[in-house]
Parts: sequence; C-alpha cells; structure tokens
Amino acid sequence: MKIAIIGTGYVGLPSGVGFAEQGNQVTCIDKNVEKITKLQNGQLTLFENGLEELYKSNMAAGRLKFTTSMQEGVTDADIVILAVGTPPHPVTKEADLQYIEAATRELALYLNGYTVVATKSTVPVGTGDKIEDIIRSVNPAADADVISLPEFLREGFAIHDFFAPDRIIAGTDSLRAKQLISKLYEPFKEAKLLFISRRSSETVKYASNAFLAVKINYINEMANFCEKAGANIDEVATGMGLDSRIGAKFLKAGPGYGGSCFPKDTNAMAFMARQIGINMPLIETTITENENRYKLMAQRILKAAGKKEAVIGVLGLAFKDGTDDCRTSPAIHIIEALLQYPVRITAYDPKAMPSAQKLLGDKISYAADAYAAVKEADVIAVLTEWKDFRLLDMNRLAALTKQKVIMDCRNLLEPTTVRQAGFTYYCVGQKD
Repeated sequence: MKIAIIGTGYVGLPSGVGFAEQGNQVTCIDKNVEKITKLQNGQLTLFENGLEELYKSNMAAGRLKFTTSMQEGVTDADIVILAVGTPPHPVTKEADLQYIEAATRELALYLNGYTVVATKSTVPVGTGDKIEDIIRSVNPAADADVISLPEFLREGFAIHDFFAPDRIIAGTDSLRAKQLISKLYEPFKEAKLLFISRRSSETVKYASNAFLAVKINYINEMANFCEKAGANIDEVATGMGLDSRIGAKFLKAGPGYGGSCFPKDTNAMAFMARQIGINMPLIETTITENENRYKLMAQRILKAAGKKEAVIGVLGLAFKDGTDDCRTSPAIHIIEALLQYPVRITAYDPKAMPSAQKLLGDKISYAADAYAAVKEADVIAVLTEWKDFRLLDMNRLAALTKQKVIMDCRNLLEPTTVRQAGFTYYCVGQKD
C-alpha cells in the first residue's frame, strides 16, 4: 500500500516509520527543507525510544522516503495522512487549523484515483467536514473519502504504542474507506479496530486526554491531602490502582501534566464547549489547578533551599522521560516560575538540552552531566523522571552540593538511599 504522511513531527515520523516496517511504501512530506534534508541523509530530527533502528532499516530497504514535494508524495497514494501541528491559539487556546487547511488545499490538487484522506492530527469536532469542503472546492473531480484516524501514541513510547495499540479508532461511514483501513491495520491482530462516525472519532481523542488530565489533577490533589494528613501518596495510589474500575495508570503524583497533548487538548475541549454553550467545570478547574501546580512546585523548591537567592541544580527538562520534547514541559514552567526570584539555575537532561535551550535561552546554565548541574547547589530539583537519575552516585552528588537538599518533584529516587548519603529529602505527597 502507498501511504503519504504530511508532517514529520512526534506523530508523523513514528507513524511513517511504523507503517513502512509493516511493508508499506511510505513517503513523509514536510515543508521544512532543513528537516527533510537531514531525514534524507540518515539523521533523525527528534528522539524517540526505538525509532532510530527502524528508521534506518526502512530507509535502507527503500520503503521509507522523505520529500518537500506534496505532488511527489500524494500522487497515486492510497492513503494520505494529515499529521501536521494544531497548536493552541495564543489568546483563545482553541486549536489552530491553519496548517491543516493549507496542507489540504495543496494535497487536493494531486489526488489521483480513489484516496482516503485521514486526519491523524488532533482537530476540533467538525474539522473533517471542513477538509471535505476544501477538497471538493479545490478539486471537484477528486475521488476521496475524508476520515478521522486519531493517534494515541505516547511520547517516549510511540514505537511501542504504534505496534501494540490499545485500540484503533476510525471515523467514517464509507464502505470503501472501511475496507482500506481494515487492510492497512490487518497486521495488528490484537488491537480492537472500531469504526464510528467521523465526529465521534474526532471527539474521542479530546475526551480521552481530558479524562486523563483530570485523573492526574485528582491524584495531585490527593497528594496535597496526604502531605497534611501524614499519608503516603505512592501507597495510596497503589491501593487505588488495584481497583479495576480505577486502574493504576496516570495515578502518579508529581508536578502536573505537560507535553504537546494534554495542555493543548484540555484547553481546546474547554473552548469547544464554550462555543456550543456547554459548561465543563471539571475540565476548566483541571486546567487552572494544573497551571497553579507549576508555581506550587517552584515554591516548594525554594522552601527546600531555605532562601530565595538559591543556587538550584535541575535534573530534567523534557516533559517526560523517553523524549526530547519540552513543549509545555512542567520542568520548563517550574524553571520560569523560579526565575521570578533571584536564583541561579544550572540544568541537565540526557536528551532535551537543545530543545530546552530554544525555550529558555541563556536564562539558565546548561551542564554536561548531572554531576556538573548540581555543583555548589543549595538544592537539587528532580523535574523529569529519567531512569538515568536513579542510577546516580548519591554520595558523589552529596559531596558536590552546598546544602545536601533534594526536592524530588517526581518521587523518582529511593528515599532511604538518598538519606543515607546525607541528603535532606523532600518529595510529593508525603509529610516532610
């Protein structure tokens, strides 16, 4: 099957590599000349666990190619997948569809023979109708079905999730489109393929991410309770997670949710609700409380340091482990909150230093490794749950720091080991 994927970001690139690995001929299209040149020359433009090996093997096999030409990629494709960004509007926070609409106008020119145009980008409900209207206006003769094909790839686990999906949702009423999508996903024997209406499919991603964001906010509220009541949030979460009605996932207390999806999608969900006159106080409150969470973590770091003019060693900049993505990273937001005070910050992240530097510039310093980041620090702040940080030599860290204090915003480290090295250890959801 010939597949064109428009967009080579954290959705488009892993998806393209994954479909190529399944034996399809995949062409990934992007307007960014520098990015495409790197990908054509064997250089990945983002980090994702397990991606590099599959990328290189499929490039070598000739099943995967990259181009800036929409015509080259779309002509004769069986399926065209839209995976371009839908960033939040700076004021309203609604999903910005300018890139989707521009890509649709261009791809419509080159549709040749029956084609499924699948929207994998997270888009507002009703976007499929707009895409269909654009295609009909640009190319009335096009024989195409527009479907919704939402992605459910977790950054850091995108390759795993691609090959072992919980479910595959396709929004279409077209029999031809259903047959083509069924063929595309035929290798995924264990996954549930669910065909629903296009508008329901567009809603599923927003509803899922909003629910998970609420769940994260809930466990963080419980962490606040545990800190005052003398309970341990990790133990509480374990007990809760054993209830099959609740489940253990997304019950990890921490600095709040972040990344490219949850903040964007909760805001977009709230905006859509306001537009149609629906009140969603649970989601609205979750958004507000999550933003407050970043400030609370910054205050706790300063409290642990014991002074506002603190030297802070930050471990972790990405929004989660396994990725270099810093978009709406809690770590970045916490650092920005800390920078409202006369602090000095040196940070280290195994993968996300270049991404973070684009956002923070020279407001902080960047270290070559974790040990350099904490030298002379009044407090160490753990902001991303990289497994590498668990393996650090705590005695060596203690010897480098000024005050031997750790504020573990991810509850990542083993408290006994940390305290045995002489640290005063603070974490989330436990009484200090």
